[in-house]
Amino acid sequence: MRVKRERSIESVEVVADAEGLTSRAGTALVAAIADRIGLTSALCEALAGVRERRRRRDPGRIARDLALMLADGGDCLADLRALRDQRSLFGEVASDATAWRLLDALDERRLAAIRAARAQARRRVWEQAGAPRRAILDLDGTLVTAHSEKERAAGTYKGGYGFHPLLCYEAQTGEALAGLLRPGNAGFNTACDHIEVFDEALAQLPDEATTPGLLVRCDRAGATHAFLEHVTEKGFRFSVGLDLSEPVREAILAVPQQRWQPAIDAEGEPRAGAWVCELDLDLAAWPAGTRAICRRERPHPGAQLSFTDADGYRFQVLLTNQRGRRIARLEQLHRQRAACEDRIRCAKETGLRNLPFHAFHMNAAWLELVLLAQDLLRWTQRLLLAGTELARCEPKRLRYRLLHVAARLTRHARRLILHLPRAWPWQRELLLAFERLRTLPA
Repeated sequence: MRVKRERSIESVEVVADAEGLTSRAGTALVAAIADRIGLTSALCEALAGVRERRRRRDPGRIARDLALMLADGGDCLADLRALRDQRSLFGEVASDATAWRLLDALDERRLAAIRAARAQARRRVWEQAGAPRRAILDLDGTLVTAHSEKERAAGTYKGGYGFHPLLCYEAQTGEALAGLLRPGNAGFNTACDHIEVFDEALAQLPDEATTPGLLVRCDRAGATHAFLEHVTEKGFRFSVGLDLSEPVREAILAVPQQRWQPAIDAEGEPRAGAWVCELDLDLAAWPAGTRAICRRERPHPGAQLSFTDADGYRFQVLLTNQRGRRIARLEQLHRQRAACEDRIRCAKETGLRNLPFHAFHMNAAWLELVLLAQDLLRWTQRLLLAGTELARCEPKRLRYRLLHVAARLTRHARRLILHLPRAWPWQRELLLAFERLRTLPA
């Protein structure tokens, strides 16, 4: 038997004589989306007052490039060079020092102007790509580790050190709506923080999306009287987790067996080993119409039971003011909020894993740009990749398949031509995205 040896890299002849190459062909789509939906111009208008003297770089354009760098996979200012070295695609990109000065100048008033620009662009995207039938806002917190002494970094409840931001996403579109940077020792159920993030998220939605059917979902951190009363005063619905306190546990154990009904899975089919029922609890202190729904299920093999579990079952309880007799559907709808953890993981792949500055206000500005970068990726997928397998993939896969595609740039008849790889497995999706970009209204 003869074994064919694989060719090693040492035997490949390497020469540096290629011209007009780029490694960010797909990232140009994201930049073009920002320009086409009016985000770049809105940022330029919002940050016009930052320019104290005549400068070569527009502050709004710098903010757009920073968000584009984060969408491309960067996690520090030095990664702006990935765009700066592709001048033929992205034009002139500001230096790291210029970008640092912009971030240092972004106070709360200017961050509010950036949020208004995001809301304006979101309205245009929803007009073109379609709005969700029912807006669902998911709030959740996460921990960001700080590896050095940074302003307002503190110990976390998990024994680490860093920050504890609170984020909000729209469940149907996956878009990032709002975020609040907090010290690491911030309480997980602080009502005023939830109210602030919720109000900022509402400001991001078009008026037609803020209907009485809007649903706010959260884990046990959202089960505070002040927050739920604020949601109901706005005329919206809520669905939040509830601690298994002793009165709640007693109410669960008092439920007759015949009152338990099968839970349903994501497809609406009965789920084996899981049941739901509505609890008889005194909820007079909560907003009017509040109901308590319990889920009982058998833990997976090997799971460790706690003292709150009984007869081999695990229990979870939620509070909601939604109406309807199909409590299994209400419980299923609440359980779908777990997708918010996927959005947060994507945020950490888009710059949130590292808050690179010492000053707290600069890290807060960085968080705002992370949310903007997530929106740019989702808007690119919704407007240019609908109907393809790339429409729902996460940033890491999207960058490999679309954004970081190598191509060759040539000029002909005063036109710039981008030559994509012929054998690239996703060249059809790339060509379709560029074709859809040309048809988008400016």
